[in-house]
Amino acid sequence: MPELLIEFLTEEIPARMQARAAEDLCRLAKAALAPLIQGEPRGFHGPRRIGLVAGMALSAETPAKEERGPRIGAPEQALAGFLKKHNAAREMLAEQNGFLVLMKPGEIITAEALLARALPEIVWSFPWPKSMRWANSALAWVRPLQRVLCLLDGKVVPVAFARGEDAAHGLVAADLTEGHRVHAPGAFAVTGFADYTEKLRAHFVVPEAEERITLIRDGVAALAAAEGIEVVPDEGLLAEVAGLVEWPVPLLGRIDDAFMDLPAEVMRTSMRVNQRYFALRRPDGSAAPYFALVANIAATDGGKALVAGNERVLRARLSDARFFWDQDRKQKLEEFLPKLDGVVFHAKLGTQGQRVLRIAKLAAFLAHMVGADAPLAERAARLAKADLVSGMVGEFPELQGVMGGYYARQQGEDPRVADAIAQHYRPLGPTDAVPTEPVAIALALADKLDQLAGFFAADERPTGSGDPFALRRAALGVIRILRENGLRLRPADIVGEAFFGFPQATGSTASPKFGMAVAQERIKAGAPKESRHPPMVAAFAAGVVDFLTDRLRVQLRAEGARHDLVAASIGEDDDILRILSRAEALKSLVESEDGKNLLAAYKRAQNILRIEEKKDGPHSGPVDEALLALPEEKALNTALASAEAQVQPLLASESFGPAMSALAALRPPVDAFFDRIMVNDPEPSLRRNRLRLLSRLRTAMDAVGDLSKIEA
Repeated sequence: MPELLIEFLTEEIPARMQARAAEDLCRLAKAALAPLIQGEPRGFHGPRRIGLVAGMALSAETPAKEERGPRIGAPEQALAGFLKKHNAAREMLAEQNGFLVLMKPGEIITAEALLARALPEIVWSFPWPKSMRWANSALAWVRPLQRVLCLLDGKVVPVAFARGEDAAHGLVAADLTEGHRVHAPGAFAVTGFADYTEKLRAHFVVPEAEERITLIRDGVAALAAAEGIEVVPDEGLLAEVAGLVEWPVPLLGRIDDAFMDLPAEVMRTSMRVNQRYFALRRPDGSAAPYFALVANIAATDGGKALVAGNERVLRARLSDARFFWDQDRKQKLEEFLPKLDGVVFHAKLGTQGQRVLRIAKLAAFLAHMVGADAPLAERAARLAKADLVSGMVGEFPELQGVMGGYYARQQGEDPRVADAIAQHYRPLGPTDAVPTEPVAIALALADKLDQLAGFFAADERPTGSGDPFALRRAALGVIRILRENGLRLRPADIVGEAFFGFPQATGSTASPKFGMAVAQERIKAGAPKESRHPPMVAAFAAGVVDFLTDRLRVQLRAEGARHDLVAASIGEDDDILRILSRAEALKSLVESEDGKNLLAAYKRAQNILRIEEKKDGPHSGPVDEALLALPEEKALNTALASAEAQVQPLLASESFGPAMSALAALRPPVDAFFDRIMVNDPEPSLRRNRLRLLSRLRTAMDAVGDLSKIEA
């Protein structure tokens, strides 16, 4: 199969845009070259280039097709317009079923012609997040575009990118690319992808991002190991640095001892944000007096001058951090609090100062539920946001919470308070640990529940296209905290309590009632989920509980759970731990042979009942044992009574696994019933009684989950 190789060589592309650009190029090329391109294009990207390689046929014939035109006898203008649209002559028309039909023969499409038409369109409309124009052309690109390489089967496809009178800087595709700016400047020709990668390496460019990442990771790890230390893992920084260098050369620098008393997070953040340095640590986890940098050149002195220069820059950066650290510690956290009254949290939800009061009240409420000391939880909540107006967090917003924890320890707060402040934003992502100490749990839950309640009350909910206030992350945080700490908190109650801080939800006339229309509609549609709160608050809370349940569904699906088992486990329940236990039990049930057959029988019973209940209503009354004439129906009724007696106490103790096992024992009598018994007996009383028996079976099985949602 002939090979297509495309490369766009440009000035430095921001690292964050490179991978997406390579994906977009592959997607656009696959669509535009669809008749000829073979398989999935393989993209590559680097600081100065994006490109792709793919198989591509040299030509193909499109099938003939018919285009229906106007009716026979239609006005001349309609016929003329149709012919003009398709660039056709009258002689090409035929009559068919009262219409004029254009018979369009197939045509030969050549790769060169298709590339000449498609590539300029891709370039002119490329979806860069940000782009620029330069010189006198209207062509927009992320940075000035310098060369285009386009080879098909080893031969140049000289695509021109001019559009009308716009020369597009005279860009015409060729077989030329360029190597490293310093080590191997200038252009050179290539003949294909293998030749391209080989010559780029000879010209000090590693074209594949994955290989650059490996070189950086292994190189930095080796330098650290030589000093008996290790790299602090940071995959995001690793990917970013790989997008900044074409020829990665890892180097090790030393941190001045005068700065080693700074918090490790401060040094790490300063190095990462300002300089893209990798932080290093000792085996015990403490900060090591070293940092790693990645140069883009192989210096003749082994990098000594580069390291010395970067050490000077780092001293200046850490001196700034030292200033903020020293200045912030001159005040107690309480002294920062008045400034929060001037910091707007959200236009509809007031200031950070008002938010602190809500979180403090909610944390004290939650403390009793999670086994925390209520005064300590309230104290931690009152101080949790103080560091937002500190100098250090103003310089490095990434350190919010972390610095509050340090300052709380410095001023002698209870260690539980300091740890809760430091951890209250957790978990920040799927791999981040959740708080486990009760005071920290109460504060972290209060912070996230206030966030969810506030933005739902203000009608600022996530949409399919965006989640600007990170409410999905907050919901997943609540779920993980409850799940990983084994907490039995009723979401409707704790969410409802959070809404009491918002007049929008309580119906107060003190401020606009954002979101009340939605809540009122919920109330009109039916009573909200059972709650101890007033109807308006309960209606708002029901919306957030539904959102939490939906996030749990997404999380379980991401963990590999079957979608139907997830739906059956959740049903109308909102108890997270109970849902998880039920999901595991249902998984075991459907994986057993008895379980599969029992579910098949359940489906059969459900289908019969659905059909018959449409005719004469529900069949939910008690079974009349005197009408059980045949042994199989008597056996099923007896087995159901036994199963119900076993299952009810098991469900009360949430022992879903044993409950499922007890139900699985119904398989033999259920099989015998359907093999030998005619449910719709001509005798009305027998028919009605047998339908009630099936209804009893359905009810017994539905007690463990919404089994109707499980697929066959």
